[in-house]
Amino acid sequence: MNTNVKALGIFSGGLDSILATLLLRAQGIEVHCVTFVTPFFDAAKATEMASLYHIPLQVQDISTPHLAMLKNPRYGYGRNMNPCIDCHAQMFSIAAQIMEREGYDFLFSGEVIGQRPKSQNRTALQAVNKASGCGDKILRPLSARCLPITPMEEAGLVDRERLECIQGRSRKGQERLAQRLGVDKFPSAGGGCLLTENSFSTRLRDLFQHQPDCTPRDVELLKSGRAFRLSDRTQLSLGRKKSDNETLRTLADTDLILMRNENFSGPAGVLSGTPSHEDIELGAALVAAYGKGKDEDKVEVRIQNRASKPEFIEVKPLSREHALTMQL
Repeated sequence: MNTNVKALGIFSGGLDSILATLLLRAQGIEVHCVTFVTPFFDAAKATEMASLYHIPLQVQDISTPHLAMLKNPRYGYGRNMNPCIDCHAQMFSIAAQIMEREGYDFLFSGEVIGQRPKSQNRTALQAVNKASGCGDKILRPLSARCLPITPMEEAGLVDRERLECIQGRSRKGQERLAQRLGVDKFPSAGGGCLLTENSFSTRLRDLFQHQPDCTPRDVELLKSGRAFRLSDRTQLSLGRKKSDNETLRTLADTDLILMRNENFSGPAGVLSGTPSHEDIELGAALVAAYGKGKDEDKVEVRIQNRASKPEFIEVKPLSREHALTMQL
């Protein structure tokens, strides 16, 4: 039993990461995991599964460095705005810092060779190893016997014969291993990252084009309801439902303009970027267009940021047809 060996895993909470963790734990290795948070994916699934299988887990928010990488990924994007190779490399690089600081012997993940044709083939895994700067410390337990032997295996920290040789897109190997390890509860495969979604990627491309210095808060605005491009300088985020409106109110800081219908019920709107007077009037007309006063000749819209007193302007609600031409 490798009771003196400590390993740190990158943990998504999916079946593969659960199996990789438990496979090493079955060898007596002390396993801990880290999961990462950005505007594009959260820690909910990882936290739930780590609790269920008694896996020590730390959650780390990497929103700012992740967004910087996303704007110019070395290996480019996948089908949408997903820079999977660069993303995995960044995660391993950050995990390596934790490894050095907290005294782990190596890193691991639940990656399976061939499971994703573009991001988990041999070339992609080698690229992740190289770009992360810690490739000689990365073990992929589910596919280890299909891959070149690692220094950890050569040194006897891990028994290579007790690792797996799973590869390809079939899930049968994982299902057999799950049964063997007693894993009977896990999330369905796939999903979880907004960057793989076409509609969201369209919004994000527009944001990068018009606001290249955007921050994680600007990305959060894209997730809350409808998004409209008012000009090269300005975007409007408009709530679709109560939870969107609550999020938008929270995100509207001192430098953002919060809008809402004054005398009719309707959505909250937030202007971001550098709005001109014309942008503000257009945004107000859009907010009015989606409120209960959409058929009125004039509607009063409340405009405020947290650093100033509210102002009120009267606008004619924009037609829905016109509004749709600006929606991202």
